[in-house]
Amino acid sequence: MVTQNPFFSGGPYIMGIVNVTPDSFSDGGRYFSPEKAVAHGLRLVEEGADILDIGGESTRPGAVPVTPQEEIDRVMPVIEGLKGCGRRISIDTRHAATMRAALAAGAGMINDVTALTGDPDSLDAARSADVPVCLMHMRGMPGTMQDNPVYEDVVADVFAYLGQRIAACEAAGIEKSRLIVDPGIGFGKTAAHNTNLLGHLRRFHDLGVPLLIGVSRKRFIDALCERPILPQDRVPGSLAAALFALTQGAHIFRVHDVAVTRQAFRVWQGMQSAS
Repeated sequence: MVTQNPFFSGGPYIMGIVNVTPDSFSDGGRYFSPEKAVAHGLRLVEEGADILDIGGESTRPGAVPVTPQEEIDRVMPVIEGLKGCGRRISIDTRHAATMRAALAAGAGMINDVTALTGDPDSLDAARSADVPVCLMHMRGMPGTMQDNPVYEDVVADVFAYLGQRIAACEAAGIEKSRLIVDPGIGFGKTAAHNTNLLGHLRRFHDLGVPLLIGVSRKRFIDALCERPILPQDRVPGSLAAALFALTQGAHIFRVHDVAVTRQAFRVWQGMQSAS
């Protein structure tokens, strides 16, 4: 049973990705200028995004970290430019200083790939704001996370970790009704780990919070297709994985391609209601 969430009920919700970075795996540099990032965000709203996830630090495999100040300098003009767009703005960061600056500027959600463990002040930053917080599982750090990731049981291990992070947040004074979890597809996991997690998504409902899934354009699609595919050409595989996750009850979908995802979801929902 999912805890009553005052921010997300029903769904599915589509979270559009706005990477204000020069080195993200799929669109690094394409929206690096504030003007291009804002225009891209507005376009995603027109295409049907419910949430805009703004990030100023790439977390792709092998990514080089940036300082909180550099990250703040990247995202703040974009948040300022998008805060009147009528959609919830999420700040994709593992730095407490960036969380605080973004929230003060109008962001209304925190999305942390380290589940509030990457910065000793992150729990306090999240506690002080009445916004939803997404806790993601990642084995290791972006620079090294794909160096031979090993699990005893990937589903059980990720489930246990996210349960521990929910408990830590509650102990720190963050209400469970504000929390969301993300199993972290592609973050410190092989293709087999990713497909195993996707195949057992229903297990994560036992954590009692909404489930966010990010499969958009990720490399495990190449493994399933048994050939290398450019990130921008992985859209059909992304849609297949997202639709599968939708059948497993996922609530929020973090995607690059909003319009096609929205269309696919509406057709799927129409077929469901007619059956």
